[in-house]
Amino acid sequence: MAFPELLDQVGGLGRFQVLQTVALVAPIMWITTQNMLENFSAAVPGHRCWVPLLDNDTTQAGVPEDPGPEALLTISIPLGLDQQPHQCLRFRRPQWQLLGSNATATNWSEADTEPCEDGWVYDRSTFVSTTVTTWDLVCDAQALRPIAQSIYLAGILLGAAVCGLASDRFGRRKVLTWSYLQVAVSGTTVAFIPTFPLYCLFRFLVAFAAAGIMMNTCSLLMEWTSAQAHPLVMTLNAVGFSLGQVLTGAVAYGVRSWRMLQLTFSAPFFLYFAYSWWLPESARWLFTVGKLDQGLQELQRVAAINRKRAEGNTLTMEAVLSAMQEEPSGEQAPTRLGTLLCTPGLRLRTCISMLCWFAFGFTFYGLALNLQALGSNIFLLQVLIGVADLPMKTSSLLLLNRLGRRLSQAGSLVLPGLCILANVLVPHEMAALRSSMAVLGLGSLGTAFTCVTIFSSELFPTVLRMTAVGLGQIAARGGAILGPLVRLLGIHVPWLPLLVYGTVPVLSGLAALLLPETKNLPLPDTIQDIQNQ
Repeated sequence: MAFPELLDQVGGLGRFQVLQTVALVAPIMWITTQNMLENFSAAVPGHRCWVPLLDNDTTQAGVPEDPGPEALLTISIPLGLDQQPHQCLRFRRPQWQLLGSNATATNWSEADTEPCEDGWVYDRSTFVSTTVTTWDLVCDAQALRPIAQSIYLAGILLGAAVCGLASDRFGRRKVLTWSYLQVAVSGTTVAFIPTFPLYCLFRFLVAFAAAGIMMNTCSLLMEWTSAQAHPLVMTLNAVGFSLGQVLTGAVAYGVRSWRMLQLTFSAPFFLYFAYSWWLPESARWLFTVGKLDQGLQELQRVAAINRKRAEGNTLTMEAVLSAMQEEPSGEQAPTRLGTLLCTPGLRLRTCISMLCWFAFGFTFYGLALNLQALGSNIFLLQVLIGVADLPMKTSSLLLLNRLGRRLSQAGSLVLPGLCILANVLVPHEMAALRSSMAVLGLGSLGTAFTCVTIFSSELFPTVLRMTAVGLGQIAARGGAILGPLVRLLGIHVPWLPLLVYGTVPVLSGLAALLLPETKNLPLPDTIQDIQNQ
């Protein structure tokens, strides 16, 4: 392979790679805050109907004396199933008889109640405002909240498809720069949106660009780093997601207004957009598509940053042509989406890689629905999730270097699958054991994310790498959408969701054993390189 030799000449792990990693991982932390934002910006506070006796500043006629707020609440709001004031109903008229010593909570009928015609009163002790309180996404409108979250996930799914193709055609850095700008503008606009439909639209645009940021960050890190250092930089990239979860909980604790929180998480992307123009385009991609002059300039620039200016000066167009003379022309390499599924050497890699991505998204997001049951302090819970994720992701660096990509990928999927399947057999009375198995399973899924990110980038040639990663992101997001729906199976058979959540990663991990090992191999640039492997 020619390009790895050129990269080694200018430095495959030097000062430039350190600066690039810092510059690219910082936005990953903040894009994670966008992904986790609605845990706080769309939180549902306690609420009840607005009633004149409690919430009107003027004195009400017909009230013989001030019975106190608790008594007024009793005669104004019926009790719900949890024996707390109903969140969606109020009495048409005050039920004074409920204040009698012999009165019971059943001394009224459904005919005495009505919906919250005049709006709601929200508990603002935790959040000053959320999208729920702004647009009253409660009671009959409560379905709009998960719809907004699904629209965001759909934006990431579509963005993964489009940005993958765009990156292979127009370049990694251009798409990344545009994505930074789109998140900055769209995210800032969300903070001033007056209507809920526009909120969903601009959140969709944020998600679309978020996919471009996540994908092109991985590609630039991989293509500017030597093969031996791939696990290191991709582990740092994965750690960025964990730190982003910690950052989300910490910032949300201090900023309790959803508009200010949205603005806080979006404004830094103007800075990332500004300095992204400094980032060089992938020379590997430039050579692959035939832009040798620009690729040579980027290599010489990296050599200067790595303090190898003398080596960079020896890189002339004649030297590049000599080194690349055995490479097929970039213009001859097919770059259509169908190539991944029709080429014999790529078909198996594509299908199994997508299966691994799907298994991660499906199982992780399916199990994550129960995380809020661990406690009521969602700020602390969000921080702890990120902290617990760090050791698992950093340990994946050791696994990838010792066991290789294939065994690490298989083990990081089979282990959580077995932990989940074991919980099917563990009695509910053994809560400590069930919790331990669940934590181990979720931690292993963090390792699976690191492995699949590295492995999928090394399996495909440069001319199709972003397209393949885009397909993987689509599979992961499709799994994320389907995962929560599997819990509906528990209505009929309580243990069936766990069986499905456990079986999918086990089968995907076993299928990963069919893939070739890529440890310490140079990244393939063309389909011919794949066939030679």
